[in-house]
Amino acid sequence: MKRLILLSLIAITSLQADYMLKESHREKSRIDKLPKNVVADMKQIPQDPAYYAKQLKPFNKDEQKKLDKLFNEKYFKPWELKAIDIPEEDFGWEIRFVTQKPIYHENGKVIPPSVYEKWIDNANMAALDSKRYRAITVRRTDLKALPTSSAFYRDPRKTGEGFPFDYNQNSAYHINLPLYVSHFSKDNRWAFVRGAYAFGWVKTEDIALVGNDFIRAFKNGNYAMTIRDNLRIFKDKAPHSFVKVGALFPIAKDQKSYLIASRDHKGHAHIEHLKVEKPEFIAKKPLAFTPENVAKLAKEFYNEPYGWGGSYECRDCSATTRDFLGVFGIFLRRNSGKQAEDGNRISIAGLEKPFKKQKILKEAEPFRSLLHVPGHVVLYMGEYKGEPVVMHTYWGIRKKDTTKLITGRTIITSLEPGKERADIREESKLINTLQNIVTF
Repeated sequence: MKRLILLSLIAITSLQADYMLKESHREKSRIDKLPKNVVADMKQIPQDPAYYAKQLKPFNKDEQKKLDKLFNEKYFKPWELKAIDIPEEDFGWEIRFVTQKPIYHENGKVIPPSVYEKWIDNANMAALDSKRYRAITVRRTDLKALPTSSAFYRDPRKTGEGFPFDYNQNSAYHINLPLYVSHFSKDNRWAFVRGAYAFGWVKTEDIALVGNDFIRAFKNGNYAMTIRDNLRIFKDKAPHSFVKVGALFPIAKDQKSYLIASRDHKGHAHIEHLKVEKPEFIAKKPLAFTPENVAKLAKEFYNEPYGWGGSYECRDCSATTRDFLGVFGIFLRRNSGKQAEDGNRISIAGLEKPFKKQKILKEAEPFRSLLHVPGHVVLYMGEYKGEPVVMHTYWGIRKKDTTKLITGRTIITSLEPGKERADIREESKLINTLQNIVTF
């Protein structure tokens, strides 16, 4: 009998998966083939974040701890919801988007109502809040505006539209993100969810339903975040999930491994233990706000291709600021407009160029202040020769002919990138359009 019990235990153990976080890389894609123009700033001012990290001002530890506590509250809030809490002005934006103006395929052909009406019907919005489930992502996954993998664009013939600006790509969720599930699409392939920083549709296969026992074990108050970009989780040596900087993992009781969620054949979540190949891939949250940590983390983002809504395993401007500041315990939402409301806002709208620069240099805190203009957000790094310097994931610089000089990646510049060029539109320069300093 004892031998049978022992054999049974061995069999059960052998069925348990071995999860390992390893060094990896982002697969090259068409996003890497986009134009990547260079402006003088990228040659003439320091491109190493360590140069600016020396300008750090002390971050009060109690204040950082307070912000980190708020981060955790917002991160886990979806598990406390009893109903969808999307602001009225945001709710239904995707239906208005596809119905009020023409939408296009990437090839420039108009998508007819017969197509997008099927997407809308599949969204099953009459079933809103009919499930009220709690769930979690079991891998990094795309968040869609409508329950379809199809892309849709505004007129690709116009500047700033077409690829890569797929408006169905709302965002990307990290692995281990708590979710509130409102309901499922009619074909049951998609779930309408609200995560910490955005809402939309995820593939049902990429989430698992959680119960009270799971939540108690997972929400243990002791968390770490990845501080190395483009890692990968392997399950029994097979690729399981891509992992970017800013993914959260509860620290296990043994203090050597981390917790992740898996999904069983019924769609329910189970806690698994994750081992890490190298300790420098992950750090206890919030990470100490030191010059060394700040410089090392910022370098992970530098030169990454522009990925609208987290597409192609890359980031756009607001994903860069969100993932960078999140490691230090500062919570940010999905887009630049929401992020401008997430901190203490100081208006610089209407100031003349010299006064705006002075205000930024005086009020902004290196590596923990954002500068915001509608549609774009940048991380303030410090100054170089009296000029404010920022790191930002920048699509491009507006030219006088209304086209853009595409930079298409995360770069370090002054607030006047391209100022050496005669074809850059003066009124569209960042220094002339920035409206807010956002401090934490």
